[in-house]
Order: sequence, then structure tokens, then C-alpha cells
Amino acid sequence: MLADFGLSDDDAVPPTDGTAALPFLLTVLVPTRNEEGNIGPLLDRLDAAVAGISAEIVVVDDSDDATPKIVAEHAVASAVPLRLICRPEGERRGGLGSAVVEGARIARGSWVLVLDADLQHPPEAAVAMATSAIRHDVDVVIGTRYAGAGSAEAGLAGAHRTWASSMATRLAKTLFPRRLATVTDPMSGLFAFRAKAIDLNRLDPIGFKILLDILVRHPSARVAEAAYQMERRHTGTSKASMREGFAFLRLLGRLRRQRLVGQLREGPATGAQRLRQLGRMIAFGLVGLTGLAVNSVALWALHSVAGMHHLLAAAVATQASTLWNFALIETLVYRTKTDGRWHSRGARFLMMNNLLLAARLPVLQLLVWAGLGLLVANAATLVALFLVRFLFSDRVIYGAARTRRDPVRLLIDDGPAQPAAASAQKRSSYLKYRYDVAGAVTIGSQILLPELEFFRAQWIADDKVDIAVRVGDVGLRRLRKRASLTEHRSPAALRYEEHFGRFGANFQVELGQPINIVVGPLLARSPHVVYTNIIEALLRFVLVSRGRMLLHSACVSFGDTGVMLSALTDTGKTATVLRLLRDHDGRFLSDDMTVISADGTAVCFPKPLTISSHTLRAVKANELTAKEWRRLQLQSRLHSKGGRSLALTLSRFNLPIMGINALTQMLVPPPKYNVDRLVPCRMGSSTRVSELYIIERGKPGMHDLDRETTLKRMIENTDDAYGFPPFRYLAPGLTIDGLGYAELRAKEREILKGFLAGVRTQVISSDCFGWADVIAPLVTPPPATPAVPRQPTAADVWPRWGARMVEPELGEAT
Repeated sequence: MLADFGLSDDDAVPPTDGTAALPFLLTVLVPTRNEEGNIGPLLDRLDAAVAGISAEIVVVDDSDDATPKIVAEHAVASAVPLRLICRPEGERRGGLGSAVVEGARIARGSWVLVLDADLQHPPEAAVAMATSAIRHDVDVVIGTRYAGAGSAEAGLAGAHRTWASSMATRLAKTLFPRRLATVTDPMSGLFAFRAKAIDLNRLDPIGFKILLDILVRHPSARVAEAAYQMERRHTGTSKASMREGFAFLRLLGRLRRQRLVGQLREGPATGAQRLRQLGRMIAFGLVGLTGLAVNSVALWALHSVAGMHHLLAAAVATQASTLWNFALIETLVYRTKTDGRWHSRGARFLMMNNLLLAARLPVLQLLVWAGLGLLVANAATLVALFLVRFLFSDRVIYGAARTRRDPVRLLIDDGPAQPAAASAQKRSSYLKYRYDVAGAVTIGSQILLPELEFFRAQWIADDKVDIAVRVGDVGLRRLRKRASLTEHRSPAALRYEEHFGRFGANFQVELGQPINIVVGPLLARSPHVVYTNIIEALLRFVLVSRGRMLLHSACVSFGDTGVMLSALTDTGKTATVLRLLRDHDGRFLSDDMTVISADGTAVCFPKPLTISSHTLRAVKANELTAKEWRRLQLQSRLHSKGGRSLALTLSRFNLPIMGINALTQMLVPPPKYNVDRLVPCRMGSSTRVSELYIIERGKPGMHDLDRETTLKRMIENTDDAYGFPPFRYLAPGLTIDGLGYAELRAKEREILKGFLAGVRTQVISSDCFGWADVIAPLVTPPPATPAVPRQPTAADVWPRWGARMVEPELGEAT
């Protein structure tokens, strides 16, 4: 029975097309059973917690007491829409888990927050957890008692409940090591999920542990955790019992059995995959033949020489051949297909062979009784089970995970971040290098930042910078199983740690005034990674808070015409800029990023250019030595689209990707050159852009683009430039000048919209890198037109951002 207080029946039906906007941002789902002493205080606190949020409350009740009556009375005075589902005695199969599924089916929120009714899950912390999750690019957020500032001491009264909870967690993580890899508390009853990301029809819950069912059946769901402190029950006693314990074990058994059957059924989908499987089967069989020889020799020695009973000898011989087979299979057959840890695979391989041993020993005895020789009978039982061993090994033990958890563990923590210790080499807090970016943001750093050398401004006081970059020891000394990003909310800070403890590519960002960045010693030796992966991401949003945007684009000017180029990364934008400068005497403002304002002005951002392999054809650098040219050939290939694609692919695995990136940059520095070393050109400081060209590869052609589509494309191109980790984990946690991530993105969009108001946009496609040939005639005067001397303008003046610097006369422009 559904009671919908103060709402029409039409409102009770959620959209079914999967695309329509839902009426609420958040549905708070509370399953209840005999909670008459708790439900009133819970609903009062929930009303206050969701104030200012577009939210509804759904109560799914299995009670035999006055709980539904109290909910109905509360709904009369509540400002929050509240619905009640009362399930009769015969419809409560599945317990709390099925109640959650039934409530989720009628939820009208984009997100569904599940919490218990006994007030062990503080409503304020639960709603804060859900609102934090909405900012992040995740599908499920879990309230954890076992990470960060989380605690279960008050909620799990008694040592036996604490022990039972710990053992249940360990058992679940042992049975599902991949699917629970980033989760510390899979038994939690406090969690939120994105409604469209969870297929409720997949779920078949038993008992309390609905979250475990969700996580196991949705392996590709992106997961984050939020630390919370579990409280004592408000009134009443816990519903935990021996019966619920057996229900949990049945759930584990069902999930593991269904997963095993699914793995065995996941056969190759294409002809090429079937051929590769056949090759693995042949190799597996050849290894099996050597194992058969080892097993037979061991059986003969134990039975005929040592006098051991033939069944016991067969069991011991199986252990020897299992170890032999595993060593060869691991190193020869599946050396490029392994996933997880070798000892985990070894344990499963040993378990498989011993289970099969239990099945074949009775058959072996029957064959011996039938008069067959022991060695022949043993070989026959081993050969008969060959296909079973291969399929189990190929699809279960060594089966490539088609979907995997995100490699970075994301934790939202209310506790403060640990202070980063200054390293022995950098104990001073003095900022040796200082920069003024377009007069809008000042940066001080203990390490040289080559990308910002154009903006060097040593006159800025050490304590007046907006962003400070220092070197220190970030993170714990012990090794980690995977990278993690922790978002601390009070005070606001972000902490990223990789696998190798303090020796890894770790950093910490304290979001105060100023913003303090501490990078580990490894990152300090790779300033390009520090700038590109950390500083530029922060600079982008600090500029937004100051009314500017750091737009992924190139900018040149021809006379009074400002021309901007945009493209996805590694399309050919740099080569096009170089050709325009080399052949048509333009002024260079930027190649990778441009600082823009809503009034249509673009300000120079002349970072050194990165020369990829397809850009070499546009370089005309007589100043480069023969050694530099040879080095450039290697560097341009490594740091081209192929190298970037490889790095992005690796970032999807559980690898210390920032550390790998930093070491790569140290061994083979990126091919970065100032533009005037590559082609003869002049520099410009600012221009008013009137022409925007979006270049792409494809069939040659050109067409106009409307402003709304242009706005979307420019945002997409800019986001593409920030695709490398850890940006997508870092950015949603940012709060700058009181603006959160969503507000900063909205303001960035408004700045870009204003900038594009006076700009004409055209899309140019080429299949031969010929964009410069199309653009040049559109923006440069015809060759026959005599050159007309013009007076220097403000765009020609070399920029001086510091207030203490004296502006040069226009005639002094370079």
C-alpha cells in the first residue's frame, strides 16, 4: 500500500524513458520495522538536514507497531514531500533488502539515499554524504566506518558484534576481491546511488546486505566512500540475529555461485577470440602433459618406492603436479593475461585441483578394482578432467575482467588532512620562483615551472601569492594497494597518494587563502607533471573565480584580426599555428591555452610548444642543433597521440600512473620549445577575437557553426585537455573563493558564452593537415595589396602585469 501525502498519483510515477529530468535531486529512502520510538526523531532531523535541497522522503514499512501512524502524523506538518509504503505480512520476503528495492522503484530523485531508521546513521552526515557524492563523477557512495575519521565503536555495542562485522567484511572481500577492491565497508547500511546507474531488476536481495548485492551485480559502477561515525541506537534493540547471519551467508553463496556460472558461460564472442582461446588450450594441454609426467613420477615414487597407500600417494602427487603446472601456466601461457595477484591466482588454482581430486579419487579406486594399472588409471582420470581444468582456469582464474573498478579509491572525510612535512632538502618555506598570470593570478613555487616562465614576476612578495607550491613529504611511509584521493571537508583539502608511500607521486592541496600545494620529492623532479596535472587544473578554476577562463585553444592575430583555433588534443592545432606564423607573418599569443574574458578579449598564454610527430613538418628551426633534431625525433614520437593514448589506457589499471608519468618525463623530457625557436615570429599580448576555427580530421570541407553548438564544442575540447589523471578526481572537490565545482563550471560557461557573442565560428575538416591553407586566405590580406604602415596598438605592447612595472611606450613594442 502506497500512501502519498500531499502529492497527486501522477507524481508518484517516475519517468520510464531513462532520460527525462526527475522531479527531485534526492530521494531519502528509509526501510523500517517496528521503529515507533525512532521514526519521529529521525524524520524531524531529516526535515532539517534536507532543507534547501530538492528532496523527498520515502518510508518502506514492515512494522507491526505504530510506525506507519507516526509517519502519517509527521507528514501533516512536514515541508518535505513524504511517501509511505506499508507491506503486509505476506509481502515482506527478502527483508530489508527487498524493502529498499521496492522503495527505489518509486523514487523520483536522481539520487537515492538509503539509511536505517534507528538513528545509528546520523541524518545530517548521511545527507552531507549524498550531496558530496552528487558533485563527483561516481555512481555509488558508501558511508564507511573503517576509513578516515569513520568509526563503528558506538554503533557496534559489544566485542562479538564488532568481530562478526569484521569477519563478514573480510569474507565478502575474499570472495569478491575485484568487485570490492575499492570498498572498505561493503556491509554498510548507509549508502547513496545514482538512480539511472543501478538496474533494480538485477538485484535479488536477502536480508540486510543490499549494498553487497548492488556492488557485486554492478561491477562497472564508479564507487566512492565517505567516512562517518556510527552512533548508538536511539531506542529499541538491534534486529541483527543468527537468522540474519545465515541469510548473509546464503546471499554470499548465491552471489558467488551466480558469478561462477556467469564466468564459465562467458565464451569468446568473435572468431579471433576463439582462435586465441584455441591457442591457449593447446598451450595449456602441453603444460598439462609435463604435469602428467611429474604426477606419474611422484605417484610411482610414493607408492612403489615409499610404500604409501595408492590413494594417499595420488593426493600428494597431485599437489606436486599442481605447483609445477601453475608455475608454467603463470609464466608461459597467461603471462600477458594475468589480473590480480599471483598468490591469489595460485590459491584458486590449488583449490580447483583439490576439488577435482576429491571427485576423481573414487573413480581412480574403481578403475584399480577393475584391474587397470595404478599409473594408467591415474593418467586416465587426469586426462578426463582436462577440459574442466582449462575452462575454469581460462575463464575464472585468468579470465580478463571485462569491467573493473576505478583504479583510484575516492574517500570523502570530515576530518582534517595530516600536515605535509617539509623534506630534508626543502625545509625553507621560501618561494624561489614567482609568476603573475595575466594580472589575475599570482603563483609562487619552490620549483621552476617552465610553462610559466613568460609570466615570471620576481617583484611579487613571497606572502602575497594566490597559489603557493612547496616540496614536502606527503602520505604515509607504508606501501598502498592502490592510489587514493581523499577529500577533507574541514578545513577543505585534497590529498592524492600512490602505491609507493612517500616515495610515490603524492601531493596535497589546501584550499585556503592562499591555496597551498605540497608535492612529494618524486613530483618535484618532474615540474612538467606538477604544472600540467596539478597547477593548471587549479589555475583554470582560480581564473574563473576572477572572471577569466583558461580556454583550450590557440590564438594568433593578423593585423587587427584576432584568430582562434580549437581542436581535440593531438589533432594538428600546433602544426597549423606554426604554418600560419611561418608563412603569413602573424603574431603569436598562445598554442595550448588562452586566457579569455567575457568581453571577447584573448590574452596571451605563451607556454612552450610540445612538438609531436605530426608537428615536425611545420617546424623551420635553423637554430636547432643536429643533436637537438635527433633528440626531437625520439621525443616527438613518445609524446605524440600514440604515447598519450597508451598513458590513458594504463591509467585505467591499478598502476601508479602519475609516478610512471613523472619518471617518463624525467628520462625523456617532453619536446618543448618556445615558438620563436621553431619559426620566425613576433609576439602579441592581447587581441579581440573575431574568427574562431574548429579544426578536425575528415573529408575536406567547411561550414558555419551556431553559437550554442560552438559553446558545447569548446567546453568539450577544453575538458578533453584535462583527461589525464587525477583531474576528474581532483576537480569535483575544489572550492575556490566560496564557489564549489558546479558553480565554477557554470560561471566558466557564462564567461565563454560572453566571449563567443562577437565571434564567428567555422568548422574546417581536412584529411591532409591542410587547415592552414584554408584559414590563411580568410584572415590575411591578398598578396597584391600593398603593405600599409600601421601604428602600434595595445596588442603590440609587451605585457607587464605587475603594478610596480612601468608600461613601455607603444613605439617600444617588440
